[in-house]
Order: sequence, then structure tokens, then C-alpha cells
Amino acid sequence: MPEMIAESMAPPDSKIISASRDDPDAFAGLFDRYSAMLYRYAVKRLGPEVAEDLVGETFLVAFQKRHRYDPGRADARPWLFGIITKLISRHHRRESARYRALERALPEQAAEDPVERALADIAARSVRPELTSALAELSRGDRDVLLLIAWADLSYEETATALGIPIGTVRSRLNRARRKVRAALGGTDPTKE
Repeated sequence: MPEMIAESMAPPDSKIISASRDDPDAFAGLFDRYSAMLYRYAVKRLGPEVAEDLVGETFLVAFQKRHRYDPGRADARPWLFGIITKLISRHHRRESARYRALERALPEQAAEDPVERALADIAARSVRPELTSALAELSRGDRDVLLLIAWADLSYEETATALGIPIGTVRSRLNRARRKVRAALGGTDPTKE
């Protein structure tokens, strides 16, 4: 409960960014708030080898462009995810290679119970090659939209803001990406049981 109270009293991102114009150290609050989230997203896209550097570069770019940030936008997540997605696009070949490597890799051991672990392994093995192959085959724009929504948990509106595209484009890219992934998985949707 005290965490929720402290969180609700925390200044909005736009206030942190505005304050950092006069006090650059204030920008650290944005880093503290979002670096772990951006890191997890970058790891899923490119692996841990480059994720930390990408997060650092994301905040460097954001700091350098903070004077252009629209103070009417209280939430900086779409802005930060837009920056990191653009940086990830420079690593397109590496990302495709990662998906191909994941096709061949064994699934991570998430469950402690041996029976649950075995069931999870069987389920993951059954779709992982097709899923990673489908992700590798998507166009960069379709993949960015799909993964910002699926892995970064951004809304359609936030994804549109992050990528600087109309919301209708987000919807069409997401629909196309889902259709291709579903087709690669034999008509099943991995997001539904």
C-alpha cells in the first residue's frame, strides 16, 4: 500500500522532463522509472548482449531531445519505446538471426514442478520454431507494431505515438502481423487457449 501511495504522488513524466531542462539531474527519475522496462523489451528483441547499450543510448537520445518533448503528454513510455524501436531497427540482421537461433534453442525452464516444466517444454517446443520463424519473416514495421503491443504492453494509441504513424496504420500492421503469425502456426492463435 505505501508503494501505491508513493507511486500516485510521483510526478508525471512530463514534469520530470520539464524539470530536467533547468536541472539535468532530474532526468534520472525517468531512467529510474523506465530503464528496466526498456531493457526487458530490448532483451526480447535482440538479446542481453546489446540490450544494456541500447537502453543507455535510448536515454542519451531522450536527454538530448528533451527540449522537444510535448509537455502535454504526461506519459513518456511511448516516446521512449519509439526511440528504442528506432535504435533496434539498426540491428535488423541481428534480430532476425536471434529469432532463427531461438528456433533451434530449447525453451527456458520457467516452471519448478517437473510435470509443469515438462508440459511447458512440450508446448513451447511445439510452437517456438514456427513462431520465431514467423517473427523473422515479418516486415520491420509489422514486427515493431506487434512486439510493442505484445511485449511492451503499449496500447494502439501509444504504439502509434511511439512509431509516429497513424492509429489506422497500427491496426492494419497488427492485423497483418497476427494473420501471418497465425498462418505460420497452422491457423492457431498463440495468444488464446
